[in-house]
Amino acid sequence: MQIVQKDDAIVRVEWAEYGNSETTPLLKEAQAQIDAYFAGTLRVFDLPLSVRGSDFQKKVCDAIYAIPFGETRRYGDLAKDIGVSAQAVGGGCGGNPIPLIIPCHRVLAATGLGGFSGSHGVETKVALLRHEGAASLLI
Repeated sequence: MQIVQKDDAIVRVEWAEYGNSETTPLLKEAQAQIDAYFAGTLRVFDLPLSVRGSDFQKKVCDAIYAIPFGETRRYGDLAKDIGVSAQAVGGGCGGNPIPLIIPCHRVLAATGLGGFSGSHGVETKVALLRHEGAASLLI
């Protein structure tokens, strides 16, 4: 994973073939937390985040971030919470600049998985949901 820091916060996470070439204490901590997540020893990320985007994008990311490990919500549920359409929430999920840490993989469509903008698309979403034990409906 490529983790991008701006000032004192994480601003972007991307699936990449190679990790960070730059290291700072925050980037090292972010990588350690991501490693712990995949090792099954971390359920809640504790990192300073800064979503760069519109107020709407920030609102969607805040709603996504509140979804607990191992649980899912529907686009429509988040839409009701923040007063927009489910399609708008879907667009906000797709624009999430900090996937995994802001867990957009936990947001599902009304009739299925929905999309996923991370590496390998829906396959990665399914793998992340399985990792969290939230995939009983998928197994």
